[in-house]
Amino acid sequence: MSTEEKSAAPRSLAEALRVRDDVSLAALLRSRPDLVTPVPTDLTQLATRASTRASVVRALERLDRFALQTAEALAVAEDPASYEELLGLMAGDDGDPAVSAALPRAVALLREQALVWGADDRLRLVRTARELLAPSAQHPSPTGLGPTVREATAGMSPGRIQEILAAAGLSSTHDSVSAVTALGGLFTDRTRMAALLDALPGPSREVLERLMWGPPYGQVTHDPAAHLRALLDRGLLLPTAPGTVVLPREVALHLRGGRAHRTTEPVPPPVEAAAAHRPQVVDATAAGQALAALATVEELLKEWDEGGPAVLRAGGLSVRDLKRTAVALDVPEPVAAFWVELAYAAGLIASDGEADERYAATPAYDEWRELPPAERWARLAGSWLTATRTPGVVGGRDAKDRTLSALGPNLDRSAAPEVRHRVLALLAGLPEGAAPDAESVLARLRWERPLRGAQQRDHGGQGGQGAQGEEDLRSRLARWTLSEAELLGVTGRGALAAPGRALIGAPEPVHPAAEPEPEGPGDKLPVHHHRTPPVPAPATPAEQAAATAAAARLLAPLFPEPLDHVLLQADLTAVAPGPLERELADVLGVLADVESKGGATVYRFTPGSVRRALDAGQSAADLHAFLARHSRTPVPQPLTYLIDDVARRHGRLRVGAASAYVRCDDDATLDEILADKRAAGLGLRRLAPTVLAAQADPAALLEGLRAMGFAPAAESAAGDVLIARADAHRTPPRAAPQPVPDGPPVPDDTLLTAAVRAIRAGDLASTTPRKPGPGDDAGDGPARADGDLPRTGAAETLATVQAAVLTGEALWIGYVNAEGAASQRVIAPIRVEGGFVTAYDHTADEVRTYPLHRITGVAELADDAG
Repeated sequence: MSTEEKSAAPRSLAEALRVRDDVSLAALLRSRPDLVTPVPTDLTQLATRASTRASVVRALERLDRFALQTAEALAVAEDPASYEELLGLMAGDDGDPAVSAALPRAVALLREQALVWGADDRLRLVRTARELLAPSAQHPSPTGLGPTVREATAGMSPGRIQEILAAAGLSSTHDSVSAVTALGGLFTDRTRMAALLDALPGPSREVLERLMWGPPYGQVTHDPAAHLRALLDRGLLLPTAPGTVVLPREVALHLRGGRAHRTTEPVPPPVEAAAAHRPQVVDATAAGQALAALATVEELLKEWDEGGPAVLRAGGLSVRDLKRTAVALDVPEPVAAFWVELAYAAGLIASDGEADERYAATPAYDEWRELPPAERWARLAGSWLTATRTPGVVGGRDAKDRTLSALGPNLDRSAAPEVRHRVLALLAGLPEGAAPDAESVLARLRWERPLRGAQQRDHGGQGGQGAQGEEDLRSRLARWTLSEAELLGVTGRGALAAPGRALIGAPEPVHPAAEPEPEGPGDKLPVHHHRTPPVPAPATPAEQAAATAAAARLLAPLFPEPLDHVLLQADLTAVAPGPLERELADVLGVLADVESKGGATVYRFTPGSVRRALDAGQSAADLHAFLARHSRTPVPQPLTYLIDDVARRHGRLRVGAASAYVRCDDDATLDEILADKRAAGLGLRRLAPTVLAAQADPAALLEGLRAMGFAPAAESAAGDVLIARADAHRTPPRAAPQPVPDGPPVPDDTLLTAAVRAIRAGDLASTTPRKPGPGDDAGDGPARADGDLPRTGAAETLATVQAAVLTGEALWIGYVNAEGAASQRVIAPIRVEGGFVTAYDHTADEVRTYPLHRITGVAELADDAG
């Protein structure tokens, strides 16, 4: 390298950032958003912040496996290292074409992330990253390499080093430094090193092979065996502590053929297609699942319509209430937890905030029910995609060994939205209609974020059992994503449906030339060896709303038209051959009980369900007219008799509050009640021929009499029949839970443009050469250390600015704004009048006016200032 090239090479990360263009700086701030909060004052501060431990750890966690392996190789290479040295560590002595092809991309990524800087002949890993990745006794390197010969012999006596030289066949030296250099040169010389190893006995070579790929440390006794003594004498093993030896890095690299890693992974593992289906089948299946999802959420909210389960003191549902909900929905408890959390994430349920706090539907639920089905689904799916609350961990344990409950605290996992989006994006990269192999998806995610997979364990405990409980959090989130997407109808038969593709903003698939499409799980699709391009998640609420609206538009044609009729049957059942209109479904849900679900819903009429309709204010004539209007078959005679029989007895008994009482015009009926043994627990006694008093409360009395086969009606204090309408209990207006972000939010383009402009402005002001002023000890140079503002008196400031107006020269000024924030600026004064200076601000690239009394001082720029 020539003298000119050396002087032009950056000497620090700040200088390397200074030569970047604005697009590159914006890319850095976008990929590492923690650097822009708050906006750095200049590039020196940006470089300092980019080198802090917390920021470097976060950046390393976002690297894919090959980029991380590249950083790990640089951490064990000489500092600085040339690109050829790095390639040797990654590809080995024999070379690996795949590594050679992928390495430029990895180095470019590390440079873009400001983890590596310098030209190809002087690549430097930032110091913090080197400290994190370099091998040490306390923190073994992921490469399995140990310390260098120089590091391992740092505390060794000079005499012992000379003995090792002699045993290795090297000439003695006058000092330890040259001796260590000679020993390192031997270990890095392939020819001489091969000869040295060939002279070793077989057991000695076996020891080296066991330590070759790490861990490089071993234990020896105070009197080692002959084959170990041969290694110690030649420096092939070096002592690090009493009884502990280490394999030097240079020796291990020779044994490995120059490779820093046993296995390099330059290409991401492919996402394999496990089965193929026609896209129309996938979309139809997903639409069916979406309809079932809407029905399940509505059924859940119907169960909680008049007030749901009580809120635990620590928050959330009790285990018993979750079991009851699972039985009511006819699903396993983990699936019930998913539906409960989904409704909560969508803002449809919340706690009512009353003294005896309970969960109930929110006013937003009533608005949601009035939306078209496709829009209702899109709202659920959009809430699921962006939620950080993770139902899969329900039932696990938190850090304090407390059970994690549905709707309770500590369910947020900030990585969940990113994992959900990435899993769906990988599915979008498969051919249309292809269902992925789950294990290949997990392998791909582990390659893309190896550190987050290895280090980001679930701090909330294990919510799974068996092998799944041993997985890292990202793998578990991916498994839950695949199952939840199928439940919700984002996928159908495991493949991404068209509405799901629109939900994540993925482009429409490109249809290749017509080929026979396999159908069934036994048929395999081609494996995708290419790198699936990332699908960026919607960055703003408006973009997310547009994506969900597009998904709703694609889903709407897949939904069947709601029906306005049912098929009544003689066995007191009604069959709904599809989704029903809202009014019909609501009334029928009160008049009959759901017996089975699926493609067709079966309702059963019972005395209890008919009584429920009568309690809601319907008359027998209303029910007959309703059934006749909405049935495509004649109303069966048994159903007509059932309605008339229940209506005939409905309201003959009246229950009110005494504690409670029963009154009836027919005293024989009261005699029958008193004679019934089942009435013993109600504490009944006769007050008059037509009145009984009870110790039980009215609600218990109603239930007890109904259990005995009677059909009592509740009565108000005025003696009127109370109509038990389904006027649901609602919470006050509640906002949906906000996702917990995974670090600082990614800045938008407007903020990035302003941040880059501000950083450039501050850097220009802090690095512009200036002429020495009064009180300056140094001459031409950058701005004062630590960002000190220039200081001059008011008269000198005014005179300097007026002179600059005449000469057209630029000035370096210190300025304090109205909020007290100080900054440095480079301005070209245009005019001075009325206590203000109007100037072209080079740092802001616009004309501005500054009050003179807010200028702390001025300095003229040096003649060679650019």
